[in-house]
Amino acid sequence: MTITEASATTIPHDYSKRAMVFGGRSSQDLAAKIAGKLSLSVGDVTLKTFSDGEIYGRYEESIRGADVFLVQSTCANVETGMTPNDALMELMIMADAAQGASAHRIIAVMPWFGYARQDKKSAPREPITSRVVARSLEAVGIDRVLTMDLHAGQIQGFFTIPVDHMTAQPMLTQWFADQYEPEELVIVSPDAGRAKAARNFARKVGTEWAIMEKERPKQQVAEIGYVVGDVKDKIAIISDDMIDTAGTLCAAARTVLDEGAKSVIACATHGVFSGPAFERLPYENSGLEKIVVTDTIPLRPGAPDNIHVLSTAGTLADSIRRIFTDDSVSEIFAGENQLF
Repeated sequence: MTITEASATTIPHDYSKRAMVFGGRSSQDLAAKIAGKLSLSVGDVTLKTFSDGEIYGRYEESIRGADVFLVQSTCANVETGMTPNDALMELMIMADAAQGASAHRIIAVMPWFGYARQDKKSAPREPITSRVVARSLEAVGIDRVLTMDLHAGQIQGFFTIPVDHMTAQPMLTQWFADQYEPEELVIVSPDAGRAKAARNFARKVGTEWAIMEKERPKQQVAEIGYVVGDVKDKIAIISDDMIDTAGTLCAAARTVLDEGAKSVIACATHGVFSGPAFERLPYENSGLEKIVVTDTIPLRPGAPDNIHVLSTAGTLADSIRRIFTDDSVSEIFAGENQLF
């Protein structure tokens, strides 16, 4: 084949990839922060709930050929009236609309992956609901999922599409390293399942760690036994992936204080804070000097003064940039973003 013949059969490419960021109603503030970090404007999309509860969505600008990043934690948002189920349905509606509008790739950015705790059968005839969510997201055409600090590693195996797992541990460890001297601290794992994460946390901060023995008689109820490790006269940092009703956390704080800790601080990636959490968490009720969480879930009104929120926008924006340019995402964390 001559050069002329080869040129005649070559398809000319004059294509510039576009990245577009859209926020669902559970994560609009976080989506705006992420877009700002990327020097982008949040995409224009109409999202509303009809009087009968059905959800509607429509993109108000062309997304043809774009990499569309849909930022939506599948959690409640009191200010926009969203429930976790609303948020999940809205995300799937946005994905289906994007697929029908000829988006190049559809990436679900789910800082909080709802239903993550229902990752296995704990009793007969139970569903594995996080697997249901994974199958549903794939069915509506999502090409990739970006999430943060999953409750269990096996959730990644429920997907056949790529799942990029981020962690907030670097920002949390840096915050504590900036605020305290390492010799003042001890990192406490609330149970055996978080032992590896607590050990890694302690190594990053440069301090010691301990572990709590715990029994859970039923769902959302925990009984703390004792602490394995030295917490006496230390500032104890109870590190977990989430804080929900805070019953477990408050029981753990009391146990650590009984073991001689000088003070107790809680930290977690996801501040769910459902039910009576805000009534339990003030210092006079919980003994917790501070609760440090991130903004993967919007903080509902009425939060106690001892809750401090760090933003994940920078980490998520960096991850989105790398996905868009086909660079390595794990390099952000030096390969240490799998904490299970």
